[in-house]
Amino acid sequence: MPLQSSVESSSVVGHHSGGAGPLQEFLDTPGVTDVLVNAPGYAWIDTGTGLEQRPVALPTAGSVRELAVFLAASGGRRLDDASPMVDARLPGGVRLHAVLPPVADGCTVISLRVVRGGSHSLEDMETMGTVAPAIGVALRSLVKARASVVISGATGSGKTTLVSALLSCVSPQERMVIIEEAGELEPRHPHVVRLVERRPNIEGAGAVSLATLVRESLRMRPDRIVLGECRGVEIADVLTAANTGHRGGMVTLHANSIHEVPARVVALCALAGMSERAAVLQTSAGFQAVAHMERTAHGRVVSEVGIFSVDADRLRVDSALRVTRDGVEEGPAWHRWRESVEQAS
Repeated sequence: MPLQSSVESSSVVGHHSGGAGPLQEFLDTPGVTDVLVNAPGYAWIDTGTGLEQRPVALPTAGSVRELAVFLAASGGRRLDDASPMVDARLPGGVRLHAVLPPVADGCTVISLRVVRGGSHSLEDMETMGTVAPAIGVALRSLVKARASVVISGATGSGKTTLVSALLSCVSPQERMVIIEEAGELEPRHPHVVRLVERRPNIEGAGAVSLATLVRESLRMRPDRIVLGECRGVEIADVLTAANTGHRGGMVTLHANSIHEVPARVVALCALAGMSERAAVLQTSAGFQAVAHMERTAHGRVVSEVGIFSVDADRLRVDSALRVTRDGVEEGPAWHRWRESVEQAS
């Protein structure tokens, strides 16, 4: 049975001064990554160990809707019967997604994702157990060799934190251009240029896409081009950059394992109008490695690293190192991994 809030409120408006109203206390809680509301009276929060239910002062479906509309407006977006779904970035960087009834059955659904800056260094991640020492050595070699790397993993697995840590290992003499949907990456580096996607306004005008920003970055004298998350047609421009002399780039990609990255890449390339053969050739030539983040019962870990290869005109990723219960094991591609890093150097 859901927990019911004992706090009654005649109007949620009185709580708006706290940023996210009754949900602000959860957003301010250390370690919280997600705050979710599906029905009146309670919320679900995720602190990294799974969802927990908490009472909240949103006693009616109307109060949940009122808060969602307010949050959308604070992010410069419209949420009403004519536009019942919204995806916005709130002041401070929190991501909002909300859906109104009747699209959401019974009650407005609010999903808040807390964007926490990836301020950990690779050494910090090794100390925390996120990166095994042997994996850390391999990742540093990739950065030093200016290899182009895909960071894969599920939502909330720690991809952004790992990219920030790897970029912090880049030579301070290099200029990096970071392109994101929301400003999440925070590398410890003195020369960072940030470009952030702009959504269309209420009239549907003024949008600046990730694909456009990737193309613009090519004219900004970058040493490394980094795309915070690739999930659409911008992959074509990323592959173009990787194959036109811009080495050492990084991109994050949603995938369940390193072995599912090729299928994900080919599918995204199809959205951009690329044939499978073109996707295979462009990816294998432009990117060298994949590092996979996984969210486990013991925390977030870099579970495996591998290298791209082509077999019978099909793209694949072969494992070089993987984390097991007994430690880090060398995979079938370990020797090719070392050779490819040496060649890149």
